[in-house]
Amino acid sequence: MKLCVERVITPAGILNNAAITIEQGVITHIDEAGDSPVTPGTLLPGYVDTQVNGGGGVLFNQHLDYESLDVLARAHLQFGTTSLLPTLITDCEQVMAKAGDAIAEAIDRKHPTIVGVHYEGPFIHTKKKGVHDAQYIRTPKDSELAILTRKDLGRVLVTVAPDNVPLSFIQELTAEGVVVALGHSNAAFEQTQAALDAGATGFTHLYNAMSALQSREPGMVGAALNSDAYCGLIIDHHHVHPQSAALAIKAKGPQHIMLVTDAMAHVGCDLNELAFFDTTITRHGGKLTTPDGTLAGSCLDMHQAVLNTHRDLGFSLAACSQMASQTPAQFMSLQNTLGSIAIGQQANLLLLDNNLTIDSIWLHGKPVATEQEATA
Repeated sequence: MKLCVERVITPAGILNNAAITIEQGVITHIDEAGDSPVTPGTLLPGYVDTQVNGGGGVLFNQHLDYESLDVLARAHLQFGTTSLLPTLITDCEQVMAKAGDAIAEAIDRKHPTIVGVHYEGPFIHTKKKGVHDAQYIRTPKDSELAILTRKDLGRVLVTVAPDNVPLSFIQELTAEGVVVALGHSNAAFEQTQAALDAGATGFTHLYNAMSALQSREPGMVGAALNSDAYCGLIIDHHHVHPQSAALAIKAKGPQHIMLVTDAMAHVGCDLNELAFFDTTITRHGGKLTTPDGTLAGSCLDMHQAVLNTHRDLGFSLAACSQMASQTPAQFMSLQNTLGSIAIGQQANLLLLDNNLTIDSIWLHGKPVATEQEATA
């Protein structure tokens, strides 16, 4: 199959009137379109989201089976997310184990968009728990280390608080190939830096649920901005002020900032209320909160995150594409096959029309029916 498109965003820059050849789901050639008819619009790599709690009415914590994971993944595929990490919020050990079983089945069955799992907690700090249930926040046990280091889960990301785990725990995880991010933490700058030195390489939803940057205490935010670590950002204009988000992108560059959704079950459906442990998460326009006003994940999709960053923060579409695809793929060591339009990459592609609306999606080189097409 050959796609000839007006503009193509690649790691080498924007190509005009380019032809992308796809064989067996992989990009094999990138050439000039020549005399071939060219489709108007811009071709982007599919989005890679490392923090997806739910979608399509499904919350991962509450639906620990392959079929539910597929519903979740399909909900996000409609918005251009072609690779994702289903994310388990702080829960008991039994739920962690069952979540691992569901992910292992998805990996074994070669689910086209599920590439691993993100355990966000339970080894976080109660002072920065956000919506996480305090009764399940704890320090790690050997049996839980065994769950996190299973070899049948694809790529594994674990969010920990360095003020609730020993540095040796971070070292043990990274020695087993687990990617460690820091978050939901009240750690000081020095404690955060020690965790980075121990092997952590990322930060979960920068600014949110972490010690702030202050004049005499840089905190976790200061450590994040002052390091080469990757940082996730929720750009829904509720979690982070647009200018704070812009500052982070300018400070670190698109090569170290990842757009994430932190999406809950509300994405891709008309769900308004969700029972969550001993509280309720309610949608108010584009914002999810508990009754006391605590932010509770988001109803953001990745394409809207890209549009918010491009239109409202003023970053180029190419930079936004990098933050939504190439950078998260690099963070999870998936860059050899995912995250960019280049020879040898999976043909996970999005065609945006000239209004930046998703026109077409290809997953492993095969066209995906969009919701608009399905209901036409």
